[in-house]
Amino acid sequence: MSAGGWGGPPPEPSYTGPPPTGRYGAPPQVPVGPPPWLQPAPYPFPGYGPVPAPVRPPRPVTPPGAPPHAVRQPFELLMRARDWAWWRPLLGLLLFTVVYLVASLAVLLVSAVTGLVPDLALLEVTDPAVLLVTNISLIVAIPIVWLCWYVTHGMRIGWSSSVLGRLRWRLLLPWTWRALLTLGVAVVLGLVIGLVATDVEVTGVTDSFGWLLLVVLLTTPLQAAAEEYVFRGYLAQAIAGWVGRPRAGAVVAAVVTAALFSAAHLPPDFETFLYRFAIGLAFSAVVWLTGGLEAAIVLHAVNNVVIFLLAGVLGEQVASADPGGAIGWLTTLLGIAGMAGFVAAVALARGRLRTELLSDALELPPVPAGPAWGQSAPWWGPPAPAPWGQPAWGPAPPPWGAPQAGWAHPGGPGWGPPAGPGWGQPYGPGWGQPSAPGWGPSGGTQPGPDRPQDWARPPAP
Repeated sequence: MSAGGWGGPPPEPSYTGPPPTGRYGAPPQVPVGPPPWLQPAPYPFPGYGPVPAPVRPPRPVTPPGAPPHAVRQPFELLMRARDWAWWRPLLGLLLFTVVYLVASLAVLLVSAVTGLVPDLALLEVTDPAVLLVTNISLIVAIPIVWLCWYVTHGMRIGWSSSVLGRLRWRLLLPWTWRALLTLGVAVVLGLVIGLVATDVEVTGVTDSFGWLLLVVLLTTPLQAAAEEYVFRGYLAQAIAGWVGRPRAGAVVAAVVTAALFSAAHLPPDFETFLYRFAIGLAFSAVVWLTGGLEAAIVLHAVNNVVIFLLAGVLGEQVASADPGGAIGWLTTLLGIAGMAGFVAAVALARGRLRTELLSDALELPPVPAGPAWGQSAPWWGPPAPAPWGQPAWGPAPPPWGAPQAGWAHPGGPGWGPPAGPGWGQPYGPGWGQPSAPGWGPSGGTQPGPDRPQDWARPPAP
């Protein structure tokens, strides 16, 4: 008899999946996860895996156009922006020293080539060429200070001028006539007293007074501004930034910069040192009162312009004369009184002139912090071990005895062998049904609740 009939062996059924091992054709139950004796012990620290190297907390970054300060700051603390660091002023001072020395040597080289060699002792204050070279050698400090602000602090150059981040030009004229009425008058009175009390000869207007007037009016205000940018626009802010507290920082910076300012002018005696020290304190006072360099620049410029012009009108000997003794102290105290009068005038007028004293500020949202020092990042190493019976990653398996929808593995449902009409259901046309004619259940034998289907093989012919 042909194959598949009663006269020969039945054909082999086609493969339709793994044989069932559970009751009534249920799929095999495969436990998920390692056995209990291979389950890893819980890691004693947060996270799982090796501890990475310490990660520094991220620095706050100022968005373009936003003020660099998280809180409103006075002029003395403008350096203390969001990314303040104690080493930035040191790096700025080093940069200023190196660049300024190079620039000064370049100015001296140009002056030597052109024949305008200045007198370093500053004795010929009425010589226009000497005064021009001297002023230019000081004016180059302004862009160098701006460079230090931009490079070492990452801030706009205008923060060296005022709390608004720019020079407030509208304040220059009001401060100028007040400085002329206070310090300017005091300087003139002191010179007149010195002429009366001494035998200094008045030689009259110098031969080059026209050139001197031009140099004084065009370069002396810039020279005064350069000294203010160096001492009050950078050095004072660096010192106050290290102190950190507004009032204490302002006082310490005022005293230190006034002493350095007086020493930089090489005073020949204590009286001259005291006078210039008082000038430095007055400059710092008006900066603190107005929130910017405008008043200090004007006071400094008025003092220098008046002295140079009087020297050009009356002669070199009048400008360099020192009465000494009681008369000398009288003229010094008169000059200090003129500066104190200007400080008082500024204190009275700052309300009407609406001088801003604090910078703008913007509080940014907190920066998402990385992992704490000594802790592992969430992405570092394998995940923490899961309890027994749950997968370490992917969907959890169904309870024991329930049909599984897929491998409890990274892929989730659908990961693994494709299911037929249902996982655990017949793969082909009737799982457990005869695949060929004559192959089927034995007659009369029905499956019971506690026994599988009985299968019978057709008898041989």
